[in-house]
This record gives sequence, C-alpha cells and structure tokens, in this order.
Amino acid sequence: MHWLYLVLAVVGEVIGTSALKASEGFTRPIPAVICLAAFASALFFLSLTLKVIPVGVVYAIWSGIGIVLISVIGYLVFGQVLDLAAIIGLGLIIAGVVVINTLSTSVPH
Repeated sequence: MHWLYLVLAVVGEVIGTSALKASEGFTRPIPAVICLAAFASALFFLSLTLKVIPVGVVYAIWSGIGIVLISVIGYLVFGQVLDLAAIIGLGLIIAGVVVINTLSTSVPH
C-alpha cells in the first residue's frame, strides 16, 4: 500500500501545482480551492508513505516525479517551453528516481 500512497501523493502534488498556476495568484477561487485540497491530500498520503519508507527516499521520489510531471504539464497545458539544459536535467532526475527504486536497499521492494 505504501507505493499506492506515494503515487496518490504525487498525483495530489501535481494537481495542486497545476491548480496553483491556474489560480493566478489565488485570484481565481475554483482553482485556488482545488489547489488547497490537492496539496492537503498530497501531504496526507505522503505522511502514510513515511510510515514505511525513509523520509529522504520518499521526498526524493515524490519531488523528482512531481518535477518531471509538472514540467510535462507546463509544456502541454500552459505552453511553457524547456531548453536542452532543462530537458537534460529532467532526465537526470528520472535517472535518480530509477536508481533509488532499483538499487537502493533503503527502499522496501
């Protein structure tokens, strides 16, 4: 279940960050409410994950996957363009998440 909780935490964070952008500085009420609810759910599920997986590992995975997904959403939804350096950096983040999940003994498999 801890992996499901981590996935739900990432989804909440991605929805929250997307809604934060859409809220235009909390001037649009519906995206602002979605943002707050999504971040609250993200933190709730993150807290459940922390019962099993070490905090540093959880945070690395949560933030790494979130960064990559938000970058993709920024490109697809908000028309934000990434340069080559940003794309390489995102690739390194993905590589780091893969290394943690496949090679680390800190992560329960």
